[in-house]
Amino acid sequence: QVQLRESGGGLVQAGGSLRLSCAASGRTFSTYAMGWFRQAPGKEREFVAAIRWSGSITLYADSVKGRFTISRDNAKNTVHLEMNSLKPDDTAVYYCAAGLGLRSATAEYDYWGQGTQVTVSS
Repeated sequence: QVQLRESGGGLVQAGGSLRLSCAASGRTFSTYAMGWFRQAPGKEREFVAAIRWSGSITLYADSVKGRFTISRDNAKNTVHLEMNSLKPDDTAVYYCAAGLGLRSATAEYDYWGQGTQVTVSS
């Protein structure tokens, strides 16, 4: 069992930066791949980024590639999403999730946090 809690969301102007964090409980955190997803009003939840359990491989959606960076610290049971050059289209609730494989599909993830709101103003 893994419990996840996101933090770091907020309101930022276009072109700005935010760093999201996800704190995990459970001794098996280091065995899970971790992903970030987002959901804008009226839209389906979509993949943003994922990182392998070891941190050695990352995966990004084309829409955030080159602007967002995912990282993890297994000693601290945390995963981060560094977001730069933010755009109004990045506005959404951001969720972290834990799963057994490095995947981009929401169905591949077993545990989810409650989400944190990111709002980018133009």
